[in-house]
Amino acid sequence: MWWRRGVRSISMVLLSLLALPIVSGVETVLRSNATVPSFLNGAFTFLWQSGESSDSHVWPEMELGWRIVVGTIIGFFGAAFGSIGGIGGGGFFVPMLRLVIGFDPKSATALSKCMIMGAAGSTVFYNLRLKHPTLDLPIIDYDLALLIQPMLMLGISIGVVFNVVFADWMVTVLLIILFLATSTKAFMRGVETWKKETLLKQEAAKRQESNDASGAEVQYRALPSGPNGDARQKDTIQANVNILENIYWKELGLLLFVWVAFLALQIAKNHTTNCSAAYWILNLLQIPVAVGASMYEAVSLYKGRRRIASKGDEVTRFRVLQLVFYCFLGLMAGIVGGLLGVGGGSIMGPLFLELGVPPQVSSATATFAMTFSSSMSVVEYYLLQQFPVPYALYLVAVATIAAYIGQHVMRKLLILFGRASLIIFILASVIIVSAVTLGGVGIANMVEKIENNKYMGFENLCTYQS
Repeated sequence: MWWRRGVRSISMVLLSLLALPIVSGVETVLRSNATVPSFLNGAFTFLWQSGESSDSHVWPEMELGWRIVVGTIIGFFGAAFGSIGGIGGGGFFVPMLRLVIGFDPKSATALSKCMIMGAAGSTVFYNLRLKHPTLDLPIIDYDLALLIQPMLMLGISIGVVFNVVFADWMVTVLLIILFLATSTKAFMRGVETWKKETLLKQEAAKRQESNDASGAEVQYRALPSGPNGDARQKDTIQANVNILENIYWKELGLLLFVWVAFLALQIAKNHTTNCSAAYWILNLLQIPVAVGASMYEAVSLYKGRRRIASKGDEVTRFRVLQLVFYCFLGLMAGIVGGLLGVGGGSIMGPLFLELGVPPQVSSATATFAMTFSSSMSVVEYYLLQQFPVPYALYLVAVATIAAYIGQHVMRKLLILFGRASLIIFILASVIIVSAVTLGGVGIANMVEKIENNKYMGFENLCTYQS
């Protein structure tokens, strides 16, 4: 099963991260002929030096110039393409903020989350008026969001802490491995969907010829949901509907409860001392909130009281291990999002596609979940004073406008070309670009620190000053 392969892939990523300090230590041993105890001491010293820090804020002045203009253009197109693929656009934002405008890595990550929040909010507002491409349902799958989003929120909180503690080179290695794996998976799914759409178009052409149609164009029928979907489903072509009638209020209420609970805990935590008893208690209280909400949805899916309705008539019998793995992937998506400043869609997008959800629904649902998680990240980064507010307001406005335009253009293209696989290819392309740009920037930063003999170990969370 694909999810078993996913477990092995994530295990390999974690083992790779654990092996990196050992490799560094082995290199020290080979060069100095040190004994094993010396090697262990060298590895520990490399990763942790009390009182050392590699973090310092660099916030450029906000003034009109070529940096702002170029950054705005890159941010605009990044938000547009990111919103289409349901991935957020952090792979465009972070390099732009670091290389073009000139922010330090931690501040660039925080500002990237602000832009993702603006793009996601704008996309969700646009999608709330749309229906499922083939069913009489909202384009957002609320049950799928309720299964993933609480764990995504928990992962975001962990990822923000990791962003403070982890060294940049650790983040870079994780990013390259993860993004290359997910982009490959998404691209293969896109090729498979393209072939199915081609067959449907050929069948539609044959029906037109056999019926001796009088020049009338055969209307595009979206690709059926699920791997064994039936092409006889209702053809609805995403007509605009009333927003209030297109929302599942019970599921939305549960999602808002989780968001408010996390927000209250984050605000309360900000009034405690780092690493105090109250600090850790408030952090740990996030676990029952997230696990409880996701478990409620998981148990309902397992017992058949709920189902992933966006898959159509296909009935999926979920196993316990499957549901646990999906929740774990939501947690991982949140950790990656908080750590790297990306939206988490690089994991959620391919996951939803593998579940058999149509590309339009996958993109809309991933973005819906990212709205909650990215807004929580922004609150946490604001409390840590990780970004300048004037820059954040301007960049959020740019991303909001770009995402709305991107959604409108993509909808026109779907109707024109009749291929939902375009969304999957955009998703895979954005992930690949993210891997190349973020990985390249990270490697360049590593080389610079090595050349200048800068500290490259963990930060001390308990003594961290924003």
